[in-house]
Amino acid sequence: QVQLVESGGGLVQAGGSLRLSCAASGRTFSTYAMGWFRQAPGQERDFVAAINWSGSVTYYADSVKGRFSISRDNAKNTVYLQMNSLKPEDTAVYYCAATETGGQLWVQRGYGSWGSGTQVTVSS
Repeated sequence: QVQLVESGGGLVQAGGSLRLSCAASGRTFSTYAMGWFRQAPGQERDFVAAINWSGSVTYYADSVKGRFSISRDNAKNTVYLQMNSLKPEDTAVYYCAATETGGQLWVQRGYGSWGSGTQVTVSS
């Protein structure tokens, strides 16, 4: 297991940008694929973006393609989510997750470690 701590959330106006960070503990961060998920009030938690262990492969939900970008720095044990052109419907708690398995990184049940989340609020 790896411990994950998200940061970078906050309140931003529509059209603005935020960069979320997820810091991981442990020496084996580079062996994990990482994902970002989000949960809006009263809704289920949904996939946002994922990145493989080396950063060479990324996946995005259709709703964020072209606006969000996931990246990682294995030397810093950190994964990032750059969010541009934010919309009110992006308002949610954003969670970082880690998995040692490959495969369908957009599927939540494959992730064994989760952070506690960071709130992102986009005002209209």
